[in-house]
Amino acid sequence: MADLRGYLEQAVTEGASDLFVVAGGPVSCKRDGKLLRMSEGRVLPDDTAALIKGIYTLAGRDEAGYLRDGDDDFSFALPGLARFRVSAYRQRGSLAAVIRVVAFEIPDYQAMGIPEGVMDVAGLTHGLVLVSGTAGSGKSTTQACLIDRINHTREGHIITLEDPIEFLHRDNRCIVSQREIAIDTLDYPAALRACLRQAPDVILLGEMRDYETIRTAMTASETGHLVIATLHTKGAVNTVDRIVDSFPPEQQAQVRIQLSMVLRSVISQQLLPATSGGLVPAFELMHMNSAIRSMIRDSKNHQIDSVIQTSANEGMFSMDQSILKLWQEGRIAPETAVDYADNPEQMRRRMK
Repeated sequence: MADLRGYLEQAVTEGASDLFVVAGGPVSCKRDGKLLRMSEGRVLPDDTAALIKGIYTLAGRDEAGYLRDGDDDFSFALPGLARFRVSAYRQRGSLAAVIRVVAFEIPDYQAMGIPEGVMDVAGLTHGLVLVSGTAGSGKSTTQACLIDRINHTREGHIITLEDPIEFLHRDNRCIVSQREIAIDTLDYPAALRACLRQAPDVILLGEMRDYETIRTAMTASETGHLVIATLHTKGAVNTVDRIVDSFPPEQQAQVRIQLSMVLRSVISQQLLPATSGGLVPAFELMHMNSAIRSMIRDSKNHQIDSVIQTSANEGMFSMDQSILKLWQEGRIAPETAVDYADNPEQMRRRMK
């Protein structure tokens, strides 16, 4: 069996996004959404323990916390190869890990298929920007591209709060401070509260996981900072609902008012199989306007989708409009367009 470094090198060479080390099956990697075997046979619990020990050795990290708690998240780099984001855990009494491959360089947004309209969000100077999507949909990449655009186009102090740090940003026109949760600071709420005393112009939040983080992020957005955060939701409507629903019922009316004042844009994305192989992103882009502001305030979020669909003149577009364009350009198959559409029947009619 290859050693851990050998598997990591193979994953990078294969262009894989993730490496899986789980007892009972082969060591595998995921490329373009498909699993590929990397070991000839199944790995046993002793094998996975040895491989995961190798991860901690390469990362220079103590295993004690992981062995005690059963979960650990961290990142490390191998010079000349790549950065890796590790989620180590227990399953069926054995050790396991999923390792995300992260390139050293910030990806080129055009090569990644991120529309110029999405990148224009980097021109905002205050308020709340939310990047939403399911796990593995490319949210962190979009965030990194937005931060890179800001770093190269204006002066200021950017603070990123991440768990763990993925992309490394070098100072360009901005000073960039990158803080890793549980290493550089205690947790997201504590880091965000401290961040407000560190003269930030832009704050990147790796994820808004809980009520306190969401509340503090909204407060930061009110006080003249640009906050760019991610949520594991699909679509602008679900994203707004998720934020409001995270608060106690007696606070939700006030939260709707506050959110309608601070929210500037919602970027939602998913990855679709491309006709050329690999994956291609589709996006939904919502910008705040007076109509959407009133809908959020009056708890009429279900009407937001119709505003997005009819507001191309304001730079907005729906997920289905993005998917239809990908099909028209020949970048996805017709069945893919229907399968991934929010409204499959309407998509079929549009494609005739």
